[in-house]
Amino acid sequence: MSARVQHPAPAFKADAVINGEFSSVSLSQYHGKWVVLFFYPLDFTFVCPTEIVAFSDRAAEFAKLDAQVLACSVDSKHSHLAWISQPRAEGGLGPMNIPVISDITKSIAKDYGVLIDQGGDIGLALRGTFIIDPKGILRHLSINDL
Repeated sequence: MSARVQHPAPAFKADAVINGEFSSVSLSQYHGKWVVLFFYPLDFTFVCPTEIVAFSDRAAEFAKLDAQVLACSVDSKHSHLAWISQPRAEGGLGPMNIPVISDITKSIAKDYGVLIDQGGDIGLALRGTFIIDPKGILRHLSINDL
């Protein structure tokens, strides 16, 4: 199933880091809220922290709009935790106010059409942002190159 605007967003359930702890996250648990799901290529890369931290720092503003922001990459939950545990001043994310989802199986990235399936970057996720309405319908998608 590939994500399409005006269609139900692909369901998922995966491990994540939430408040510095391992937990499970599913799209269905946010039914009734707006969801901003964004993908980034890999942990510990030099550009990714700026967008991730910006979303995290504004999590309360999204919450006021009844929206939940979710970050996702193809890294393991252990990699996510290591990056979150590293202070921002040292290239880490520092404490996060949003769940950081581990798509280690790459199934979420594939379902949302951001998984690179050929070439030198095979297996990475493109940058992508998806807005899902409270009924679970995909209303916006934007996918960009690495």
